[in-house]
Amino acid sequence: MAPYHIRKYQESDRQQVVALFSRGIVEHIPTTFRHVLKLPRTLVLLLGAPLALFLVSGSWLLALGADLTLLAALRFLVKHCFTQYLVTSLHTDMSDITKSYLSERGSCFWVAESEGQVVGTVGALPVEKPSLRKEQVELLHLSVALERRGEGIAKALVRTVLQFARDQGYSEVVLSTSMMQHSALALYQHMGFQKTGQYFYNKSWALMAVTVVQFSYQLPSTQVS
Repeated sequence: MAPYHIRKYQESDRQQVVALFSRGIVEHIPTTFRHVLKLPRTLVLLLGAPLALFLVSGSWLLALGADLTLLAALRFLVKHCFTQYLVTSLHTDMSDITKSYLSERGSCFWVAESEGQVVGTVGALPVEKPSLRKEQVELLHLSVALERRGEGIAKALVRTVLQFARDQGYSEVVLSTSMMQHSALALYQHMGFQKTGQYFYNKSWALMAVTVVQFSYQLPSTQVS
């Protein structure tokens, strides 16, 4: 594979960054849909509702149509949740990356570039809680192009954030990621991040039984020996 290097974001990167970020979000739709289909309550719904309809109407065709409608509704729910998250991100911090990440000390946004193409991204922002802004920095939007995974790019981007946090005097790096992002979960745990909690992003995510997992990395200088 072609070599890559990590550098700070430039405005000329925006189109590629948004495209990479968007692809990284929507690629989890099929996996999440399969997860939803395996839930006990989903199985009860997909089997029970058509059966009940058949018993009432006596029509297997109507029952089959109901099953297909339920599957389509579940697929729509999953797609809607990821699409809404993407839209929200593109209208908040990702709407103006330079302003959000590069206008003040203590925050930054990086890209991994290879042969003129952006193949990875990651950002760092102080946490929103005022009392912790000088202590905690949040790792955001870690993404690597599908065709460049397995080369250590994600690990290098995370290390970039950790070094930045040390240089800026932070004591802790925090992040949140979906339970469906199995590769990311494994990476963070391998690099020493500790799970601190989990929650549902909203009621729709609770309906899908998909949690957001929270992680924390205590920088070495603040760890208790």
